[in-house]
Amino acid sequence: MKRTVLNFLLFLAFLPLEAYNDHRGHNLDSLERVVARWTPDAVDRASEQELLELNRAYRDLMLGYAVINGEKCIFYGRKALSISHPRGWEEANADAYRNIGQQYYGREQYDSAMVYYQAALASVEKMASGATSPLRPEGYSQLDVDNARSALYGTIGNLYNMMGDVPQAMEWYAKAGEIFEQYGWNESNSVLHYNMGETWVDEGELKKARKEYDRAMEYAQASGDSLIMVEVWKGYGRLYMEQGRTWKSLPYLRKADAYYAAHPDYAPTFRTENLDYMKEVLGRQKRQLGILAGALVALALIAAGVVVGRKKGKEEKETSSKEPAPVAATAPELTSRDKEILDLLAKGYTATQIAEALSLSPETIRWYRKRLLEKFDVANTPELIFQAREQGVI
Repeated sequence: MKRTVLNFLLFLAFLPLEAYNDHRGHNLDSLERVVARWTPDAVDRASEQELLELNRAYRDLMLGYAVINGEKCIFYGRKALSISHPRGWEEANADAYRNIGQQYYGREQYDSAMVYYQAALASVEKMASGATSPLRPEGYSQLDVDNARSALYGTIGNLYNMMGDVPQAMEWYAKAGEIFEQYGWNESNSVLHYNMGETWVDEGELKKARKEYDRAMEYAQASGDSLIMVEVWKGYGRLYMEQGRTWKSLPYLRKADAYYAAHPDYAPTFRTENLDYMKEVLGRQKRQLGILAGALVALALIAAGVVVGRKKGKEEKETSSKEPAPVAATAPELTSRDKEILDLLAKGYTATQIAEALSLSPETIRWYRKRLLEKFDVANTPELIFQAREQGVI
């Protein structure tokens, strides 16, 4: 199953050409009432300046509803296109196409998302070919075009990634990386290499993943971007988990979770993913400890058996063949509490663990263990367990 990849459109400015009002600060209901007054006849009679403002209002609504209502986001994106597309306002077209594409991407309708991303890319190429708009009558600079291209290259790479086409994803990531390197965009490069690291973990290429995570961290530190640093911590945690190095994995996952807990509004799905990794790591550690404890108990029992076997062999040699065989030792009388504690000792529990399980103090458990040693006439716990098994007590 593919893991969540970071979206380039969340990290890159991408066409910062018209200085929108902050859509997060809008009262969306009020803005909807404003645009509702624009009937088709009113739009036909509108001046170019009025159409520019209406197009911007539609896109503000599109952005405002991007997270809270996908249907409205798509609706207002298409309303914006109804104005900008016939007039060839390519920067506005690209903005609307990519946001509509994002909605389909979020729904995992990847074919539809690709249609809109390709339309956005076509608009960007028209910008590169000399398209203008009322706000950019002189056309667009190479920097404007490269910024738009690289954001879409990375996003299309993400799309192929989620569709499972890794070679295509890497081709698009590489195209984005060339532009990032050209302009020294460290933040964008950190996102790029993090996504590549996630991809290689999905593919089981853990050495390649480590290399990409390291590069992502270098770029993130160079940019001072704490958000991507946190994602790379999570990436390291996942990488070490996949390698079976759970004790190295957990500190990274805990660092990431501390950041997520302090920033609850930042991508809750990323914290959920991180918590899932932590749960998996803790479960693996518990299983590893159980296996280790079992192995230690088994080794102790084997050692005790060897000691007892040698002792019996020596005694047999010293005993005359004419002497009658020794009578088997009679099992000592045990209370129900004795048997309960003996069973737990045989399972490898420590005195502290038994005390917690039986709601007694560790000192009480040690007293019972000492009494059991005396009853079975043995010197230590492994011999106690061995004798108890020999005599059929456990």
